[in-house]
Amino acid sequence: MSATVVERWVGLGSAVATVIFLWSVVQNYVPPTDLLPLPHHLPSSQPPYLQITISEYGAERFQRSDFFLAIEAYLSNACTRHARKLKAELGKDSKNLWVSVDNHEEVTDDFNGITIWWYASKRQSKANVINYTPADERHFYRVVFHRQHRDLVVDSYLPFILDEGRAVTVKNRQRRLFTNNASGSWNPYWGKSVWSHVPFEHPATFLAMHPDEKEAVIDDLMAFQESKEYYAKVGKAWKRGYLLYGPPGTGKSTMIAAMANFLDYDIYDLELTAVKNNTELRKLFIETTGKSIIVIEDIDCSVDFTGKRRKDKKASSDKDSGNNDKPKLPIEPEKDDATKVTLSGLLNFINGLWYACGGERIIIFTTNHKEKLDQALIRRGRMDKHIKMS
Repeated sequence: MSATVVERWVGLGSAVATVIFLWSVVQNYVPPTDLLPLPHHLPSSQPPYLQITISEYGAERFQRSDFFLAIEAYLSNACTRHARKLKAELGKDSKNLWVSVDNHEEVTDDFNGITIWWYASKRQSKANVINYTPADERHFYRVVFHRQHRDLVVDSYLPFILDEGRAVTVKNRQRRLFTNNASGSWNPYWGKSVWSHVPFEHPATFLAMHPDEKEAVIDDLMAFQESKEYYAKVGKAWKRGYLLYGPPGTGKSTMIAAMANFLDYDIYDLELTAVKNNTELRKLFIETTGKSIIVIEDIDCSVDFTGKRRKDKKASSDKDSGNNDKPKLPIEPEKDDATKVTLSGLLNFINGLWYACGGERIIIFTTNHKEKLDQALIRRGRMDKHIKMS
């Protein structure tokens, strides 16, 4: 073999080695999405691959996108095994260490026989403006797939990701106990939500109940939790009401904690005296989530729904006005800070149109005096099961 041929092969080998080295450098510093072989520069051809971008923040820019969070949960559960770069953190509402795909990392997923690529990336905000969001960095995911699979990805795969991601989030979350904040402190722009919460770690169980009562409650809860299709079939909101009544100290609050532990639900402890009107009550309900128990304790002491006191005062005033021999006493005006939540507003809260906005919720009233409650409030269909605590 001539020296010229040998020199050519040596030169070709050096060139190949150089290309391989440069490619490894490019892979480390250039986002994978910029390396996709999309021939869109050719005027006579269409790119064979499509990509969809899912941003961390939605249109409001003040709250992280539910879809983004669902994707993050799904990828952390299903697609991180073969990833080269991962990040680990303890989620805000999670009880476990959260391992997810790091920025500028690629993972693949298989769905119904097709391959789908996911890319995690971020961009730095360059606008010289005031930014109220938690950070200047904008994280996003890009999903890449072949053009011929567009309908399958959009109509089936992405909804599948949303459902699976939500299920993973629920499984790994730290259950919480919520309480409503005073309306004067609500400010979503500065992170002041209508609800505040703490971790819920109550150890309560049904152990102290009578075996027959325990079995009846557990069977009822299990039937509710497994009846999503039934409620959809009959056209009813997926909710159930419980009335716990009995003397003080009979375990009504412990019963609520045991139900939450059994179902793995969050608890929303609604303090009606801190709610000014029906509009605020509706807002509070809208901000609750599924898989939760909404509790109003001592409802007979919270608000005068029947208006009996006002009627008695008016009747007494009318009676006194007909007797000119007795001096008239001024009627004490109602305080401006008193709640104006009405019985009608609470009934709409229980099973009106707004109750259909969410699913898998349980609402519980507790009272020491069942006989004092308006029958419209506790009838079957609103409070489906009455449990006497003794």
